[in-house]
Amino acid sequence: MIDATRKPILILGGTGKIGRRLNERLTARGLPVRIGSRSGTPSFDWEDNATWGPAMQGVGAVYISYYPDLSVPGAAEAVGAFANLAVQNGITRLVLLSGRGETEAQRAEEMLKASGADWTILRCAWFAQNFSESFFLDPLHAGEVALPVGNVGEPCIDADDIADAAVTVLTRQGHIGQLYELTGPRLLSFADAIAEIGKAAGRNIGFKQISHAEFAAAIAAHELPAEFAWLLTELFTEVLDGRNEALADGVQRVLGRAPKDFSAYATETAATGIWSD
Repeated sequence: MIDATRKPILILGGTGKIGRRLNERLTARGLPVRIGSRSGTPSFDWEDNATWGPAMQGVGAVYISYYPDLSVPGAAEAVGAFANLAVQNGITRLVLLSGRGETEAQRAEEMLKASGADWTILRCAWFAQNFSESFFLDPLHAGEVALPVGNVGEPCIDADDIADAAVTVLTRQGHIGQLYELTGPRLLSFADAIAEIGKAAGRNIGFKQISHAEFAAAIAAHELPAEFAWLLTELFTEVLDGRNEALADGVQRVLGRAPKDFSAYATETAATGIWSD
């Protein structure tokens, strides 16, 4: 166990997919945790830098997850400013959740490195849990997922693997200055992933490739918050273009085991009934 864990670990985005799992794991180990969110005590808001200092007071390390995503304009500058403030306050152990193939995410990584922190970067592929804890739930329930993406393979990573990796790099020696690319063990197209979910759920769920214009119209019809509408458009026009069609060994390097396969995720999640019609 490293010294930084004797003080609370600040988890930014502590109520999100990864932050929630990280909180559960650290708490189960008896390690002190502070949740960094608008509803936290003290509150933390990426859009209000006056909240940053109070949230980081007395902590030993920080897990940084940017809301809503590192790919949005201004995210890199915010992460850099936060990292600089943390180092000025004597908090040097910083772990960043980053994204593969995202230009702004890679800029944020460089900002983190430039702060002088003892950094570790977890650069992640598409989350498997986006199909069960996010914007895909409604179309899955409806029986058809329509996206502007073709036969592009994505090595979906399970959120539990990311959380396990975050626990390891935060609590054990040997991970400072390391960048880990976390992917699942195989490439799946979105059509493949939807088919596996349908099979696991015992339902006939279809996949339809649509144009970017049709996708934009569908997003507008759902009246999503502006930042999510922008993010979805960015992901499906820029990031999911084949640039990430490669596996990486980050999970093996951090955890010493293979990453969880998407089929295991689909089977376990279907058993909860969340995809039932």
